[in-house]
Amino acid sequence: MNWLEPGDLETIYGTPGATSLRKVADRLTPDYAAFIARSRFCVLTTVGPEGTDGSPRGDDGPVVRALDDRHLALPDWRGNDRIDSLRNILRDGRVSLMFLVRGSGNAIRVNGHARVTDDDALRDSLSHQGRLPRTVIVVRIAEVYFQCARAVIRAGLWSGIDDSRGLPTPGQILANMTEGAVGGAAYDAEWPGRAAATLW
Repeated sequence: MNWLEPGDLETIYGTPGATSLRKVADRLTPDYAAFIARSRFCVLTTVGPEGTDGSPRGDDGPVVRALDDRHLALPDWRGNDRIDSLRNILRDGRVSLMFLVRGSGNAIRVNGHARVTDDDALRDSLSHQGRLPRTVIVVRIAEVYFQCARAVIRAGLWSGIDDSRGLPTPGQILANMTEGAVGGAAYDAEWPGRAAATLW
């Protein structure tokens, strides 16, 4: 195996074209703001002493709210309570967000610095059906840009094809990981109701 060194990359890939560089902004432009406002799903990436973490975030409307052209607010809704992302942010604020919009081949990428707050006014402004996020991640934007559509096109992400047939269920995964101590068919049967009651 030939492991590359940093200097090898320019030899293989060359230099990026003007469009790859000029699309980068240090704040939300109207175009980037419009795209992010339509996104119901993003992936939040953080880094901490134990390593990196990638966390899916979703909502039934905009997944984040722009507080101004340099700051995004991401409510922390119900999840598995591992709080890996939150722990990482408190120790190392570097974050990345990747936003997807159903039907669009492009992704919007945001890199920046985040902090976590339990500010009552901000939490209240993000309420959903009377429920409040326990905390809010506020991201200060360092750069925002769009990613070309090639990856989404290659994956056929919005083709409407269901590739999930035959995959192990969460209950099966848990049962296999714990030699049957937890999980199984009962877990899978109870999950839809439990999820519906705890989405926010």
